[in-house]
Amino acid sequence: MRRFLSPRWLALHLLMVLAFGVCLFMSWWQLTRAQGGNALSWGYTFEWPVFGVFAVVFWARLIRDERRKISAEPQPEPERLTAPVLPGAPRPIRRTERQVPATTVEDDPELAAYNAYLAWQNANPHRSRRDYPG
Repeated sequence: MRRFLSPRWLALHLLMVLAFGVCLFMSWWQLTRAQGGNALSWGYTFEWPVFGVFAVVFWARLIRDERRKISAEPQPEPERLTAPVLPGAPRPIRRTERQVPATTVEDDPELAAYNAYLAWQNANPHRSRRDYPG
């Protein structure tokens, strides 16, 4: 429980108390406005306490998650690389075999035309699309 008395947690506790207090104050303020004739303030009168409860629930979940993290078994550290990986150094490439679809370029004239366009574009990278002869 000492963990929850650290400066960070004390700040979180204070923030929760302030958030809840502000929400209650805003609810009271909207209630006085609603009693003065502002009909829209009736909705806010009941909305602000919901925001306050949300702050308390969020705070409680932070504490619950922190307690679970403390009580969980320590995870083994990941294995470290034995040799440093330098930028630009070649890395092994794993290739997987893929099955080629049964259709070929000859079966689909639209696909054949598109592949011809891509081949032309690859051969002429400096040229525009409008220069394509096909």
